[in-house]
Amino acid sequence: MKEKVSIIICAYNEEETIEEVVRKCHEYNSKSEIIVVDDGSSDKTQDILSNLNKEIDFKNIRLPENKGKSNAMVVGVENAENEVILFWDADVTGIRKEHFDQILKPVLDENAEADMVLGSPSETLIDYRVNPFKSLTGERALYKKDLEPILENIRDIRFGVETYINLYFQAHGKKVKYTLLDGLTHPTKYGKTSPAKATKEFISEGQEIAVTLLKNYDLITKTIGNSFEEQGEKFKDSIKKMQDDLNDKIQTLLRNNG
Repeated sequence: MKEKVSIIICAYNEEETIEEVVRKCHEYNSKSEIIVVDDGSSDKTQDILSNLNKEIDFKNIRLPENKGKSNAMVVGVENAENEVILFWDADVTGIRKEHFDQILKPVLDENAEADMVLGSPSETLIDYRVNPFKSLTGERALYKKDLEPILENIRDIRFGVETYINLYFQAHGKKVKYTLLDGLTHPTKYGKTSPAKATKEFISEGQEIAVTLLKNYDLITKTIGNSFEEQGEKFKDSIKKMQDDLNDKIQTLLRNNG
């Protein structure tokens, strides 16, 4: 694994978890660049980061106002110096060394099996195996060069950012791998705020995702086309194999009865 990694942590009012997340990212990735983008937090997040920065070397980027997750991600990428980007949520707990290996190795290995790896925390409200939202995870690794062409497209789409990135990669035939991060816990909004506020945020995020889908119909149709094309190639390969097998059997019968 030759390429160096930049770990980007986007945070907004994460005073309860931000220190532990940064410490674990540094402990298990001592040679990686760590970038924390504080998206205009109003709690003690920035105070914690400033004090932690005296002990651990990382880029502490403080945005003057909250502009949303997508903008924070773009700012992080713009400040990243390495070839591979690893996005990591600021509110997860139960971080283990193997989680980073699971996400990074499929991208970094010489014979890379994926262009992007999505890591889903095992401890969530919905079981990973049946979770329809697992592609919206915040833990993902990919190459910076694959993100750079779409940075301006995703800057202002807030929580539609993961949806857009996923559509873009699928539409361009990129290989995407999912992995379960056993023991990693991602809290639900209902565990972080009041039920009323959590519901409001869920609705807002859902609208942002829906708008992203509607505005990027071309990517969706291209993704579907690629899927049919891929299935078509598999179908043609299957037919060819059947034809070859049948031909072999005919030749064998002719030889045996010649």
